[in-house]
Amino acid sequence: MNSLVIDTSTTRTSAAVFAGSQLLFEGHHDGATEHAEALPKLVAQALEVERRIDQVIVGMGPGPFTGLRVGIVFAQTFATARNIPWVGVCSLDGIDIDSPSYIVATDARRKEIYWAHYLNGERANGPFVGKQEDVVTRPEKKFGFGFTEPLFPSPHLLLAKSLAMNIREPFYLRRPDAVPTSERQ
Repeated sequence: MNSLVIDTSTTRTSAAVFAGSQLLFEGHHDGATEHAEALPKLVAQALEVERRIDQVIVGMGPGPFTGLRVGIVFAQTFATARNIPWVGVCSLDGIDIDSPSYIVATDARRKEIYWAHYLNGERANGPFVGKQEDVVTRPEKKFGFGFTEPLFPSPHLLLAKSLAMNIREPFYLRRPDAVPTSERQ
């Protein structure tokens, strides 16, 4: 089965194509506000390597609202146009750390982080959004934004996690910055 794997939950836009578990193409673009421009180009490059796609796997966050929407809508539209399934996975689950108990974090902007706690590679708690200082006091090792170099979801791990989950709703975890005029206070 050929899988297109997409993630736009962080400042990195990524796309990969797998034949089974064999990686055929992997590309990414770093730019916090460039998901909409980068993703179609990356997918076009991926399709030059393999045109037959049997399923789309997409990171469902948590992540900033606009970036997430770009990836999710692209994945859903691509899958619908080709009459193939799409599978949603938690993007934080795609960050692989070799430790029995740990926390991974990504940038949530507004001086906050998205984070989750993992035991032996499986998510035990989360995802959450909060202040970095609220997580600092926890006993687990911490990796990612605010603790180590930024980490990004691995297409290999997102593919592997897709076998055990299918999330249909994004992990937004907070309201978007932009709201209709009628909802403003």
